[in-house]
Amino acid sequence: MSTVTLFGLCGAALIGLGLFGALTHPQPLRKLIAFNLLGSGIFLLFGAIARRGAWSTVGGDPVPQALVITAIVVAFAATAMAVALVLRLLKETGESTLDPIASVAPVGASPERRES
Repeated sequence: MSTVTLFGLCGAALIGLGLFGALTHPQPLRKLIAFNLLGSGIFLLFGAIARRGAWSTVGGDPVPQALVITAIVVAFAATAMAVALVLRLLKETGESTLDPIASVAPVGASPERRES
């Protein structure tokens, strides 16, 4: 098994784990970590495909490598913004969950309970 194949399999495993985490966890911070794991798997898989498609004398195709480096920078910026939004959600609501059922008070509840 070559290193390119190993990197491709690891990328596919990261994509699977990230997709599973993004679909199963209701907490926004865990979803954010899962999306980052999914993105990392895609970057690794894309890099492995670029390496596999290159000529034997060249280390790798530079265009996909440049795209992956740009995507890493964009993913970092998006992660920083998402963490800021989760912190703002925690500050405003006191909870870091997006569960609409947990945040709604029962119909007959007093106004004090509805605000909290």
